[in-house]
Amino acid sequence: MKEKVTAIFDIGRTNKKFFLFNSDFKEVYREYTRFDEISDEDGYPTEDLAALEAWATNVFDRMLQAPEFDIESLNFSCYGASLVHIDDKGKVLTPLYNYMKPIDEVISNEFYQKYGPEDEISRITGSLKMGMLNTGMHLYWLKKVHPEVFGKIKYSLHLPQYLSFKFTGVPVSEYTSIGCHTLLWDFEKNEYHDWVFKENIDKLFPPIVPSYRTIPLNFGKKTVLVGPGIHDSSSALLPYIRSLSDPFLLVSTGTWSISINPFQKGMLTREDILRESLFNMRIDGSPVKVARLFLGNEYKLQVKELTKYFQVDPDYHRTVKFNEETFFEISKDFEPMFKWKSITGKNEPPKTKISYDHFDHAYHQLMLELVLLQVDSIKSALGKQTVKQLYIDGGFSDNDIYVKLLSHYLRNMRLRTTDSSLGSALGAALVISNTSLDSKFLKHQYGLKKHPPLKTLEE
Repeated sequence: MKEKVTAIFDIGRTNKKFFLFNSDFKEVYREYTRFDEISDEDGYPTEDLAALEAWATNVFDRMLQAPEFDIESLNFSCYGASLVHIDDKGKVLTPLYNYMKPIDEVISNEFYQKYGPEDEISRITGSLKMGMLNTGMHLYWLKKVHPEVFGKIKYSLHLPQYLSFKFTGVPVSEYTSIGCHTLLWDFEKNEYHDWVFKENIDKLFPPIVPSYRTIPLNFGKKTVLVGPGIHDSSSALLPYIRSLSDPFLLVSTGTWSISINPFQKGMLTREDILRESLFNMRIDGSPVKVARLFLGNEYKLQVKELTKYFQVDPDYHRTVKFNEETFFEISKDFEPMFKWKSITGKNEPPKTKISYDHFDHAYHQLMLELVLLQVDSIKSALGKQTVKQLYIDGGFSDNDIYVKLLSHYLRNMRLRTTDSSLGSALGAALVISNTSLDSKFLKHQYGLKKHPPLKTLEE
């Protein structure tokens, strides 16, 4: 007898994943792939959208035929800050522009002169000035730089909703993508910001639907309920919201490390904006205070340099475990050693200078410096709140040094890690189900682990 399952495409910047979850939300199948980036018209690297579409279609068609599974529903969890522009026939008009693509300062300055001041519009929209990472700015840029293309747009869809559209043919918008530091949403008025209407950009967005709404789609004799897609950070938060009663902070790690505080009340302050806090959005349209750190990207760049410098295997860093003696030796006379490539830190040197003879020592130093940045980011998301529960999911939950150092520097919080592979995928499955969760869900489904703080030298 076939097992009834929910299918999820979990699309990250690096890894593209496909999962099947059974009725108890246990993973029963997974597969991963990666694609080489292509270039846009300016030569800037970007996602190969055609390859992603082809892979997703192939995987889903193949799994529909799998003799052991009966796919009842399908949903999508994807990274944010990415738009796909389609014409009235559903044809894609532009590359899937990389959210790191630089924008001419003349254009962004013009925008803030017209609709600012910057700190006020940032406060209202919960969006820092981040160039293409603000999908509203992405559209403003496209209108100014490529007006002939902009004029052909029927709909601009965030990536999760575009993938849903490819299966259903029904274009929709959805709260968690709209509210992800896009510069589009006025959190005071709970609607698109005035500038969106003044630029006629609101017309490019299809109707907003709830994150849980599904469309029945026939595949031959089989009917599958297809969800509208969900932003990955908001999706990762959902299992925690539904199964925990006490206040908590979640750090969802990957290319970006997002510190998520769903218990913040009220609007952001100018102080929050200065500390680089912003808003994401829950599935009901309510704001979630977050602080972001380009942790995974910086880690990748720095490890590549260390690997080359010490001439070790590219995967060697994955084998390094926390060494308490090494840590206390480094922290005793600590001085920053790394010049960051994609983030800004405090007191960083003008250039990286390795002062160790062994990879393991340099790696411990790198992780210590990154964790100190992570601690600052967590404190920014917390603000003046006192929260005792700290959860870590995503790729860094498997990094022994990261977890132990975080438990050391945030010893007033109870730190727990969860299975790094599930995160946003499980949230995407939950959001289109009517299932309620109990307090033991995370322990049973996420492999929840407790991490007591290190003993200090004085203890």
